[in-house]
Formats: sequence, C-alpha cells, structure tokens
Amino acid sequence: MRTNAVSIIKGLLVAVAIVTVVGCSGQPLSTREKGTFIGTGVGAATGAIIGAAVGNPLAGAAIGGGIGALGGYAVGNEMQNQETANAQTQAQIQSQQQQIQSQQQQIQQLKSQGETE
Repeated sequence: MRTNAVSIIKGLLVAVAIVTVVGCSGQPLSTREKGTFIGTGVGAATGAIIGAAVGNPLAGAAIGGGIGALGGYAVGNEMQNQETANAQTQAQIQSQQQQIQSQQQQIQQLKSQGETE
C-alpha cells in the first residue's frame, strides 16, 4: 500500500513539474495552450491514481497525460476559435457603428444646409 502512495505522489509531482515549467515560459498562454496543459495535468493525475490501483502508476500517468493533453487541446482549440470569432464579430460591429455615426453626421449637415438655403 505504501509503495502505491509513493508512486501516486511521484506521478503527481511529475505532472505538476511539467505544468510549472511550461507555465513559466514568460509569455502569456493562449486558450489552446491552457486547455492542453490543464488536460495533461488532470489526465496525468487521474492516470496515476488508476495506474496505482493496477500496480503501475507511472505508466498510468503517462497514458492519462497523453489522453488528457489530446482532450485539453481539443477543448482549448474550440474555445480559442470561438474567442477569435467573437473578436471578429465585435470588430465588425464597431466598424458598422462608426459608419452609422458618420452617416448620421452627414445627414445632419445636409439638413443644416437645406434649412439655410
């Protein structure tokens, strides 16, 4: 039982170390990268626990980390694509609002010119 607990702790420490090293790269992580790293960490932790139950926590952590990374990447990628689409929509809305304001000013100028004539 004690060997399993030590193995679980080792697997969790490896997962935490990987996430910490990558997280300290100095540049902000994209949503895709955050999803990948969270998925890797959760998958590795879960895999270590399941692997410990069958006697091989390091293999479980490796397999779980890989599967978690794939799942995290897929979720993070979809979230990032959605953020990009939302940003484009907001830019279009802002552009259209500026055009409307410009046209309203032109209408006011034309009205003013028409009243003075």
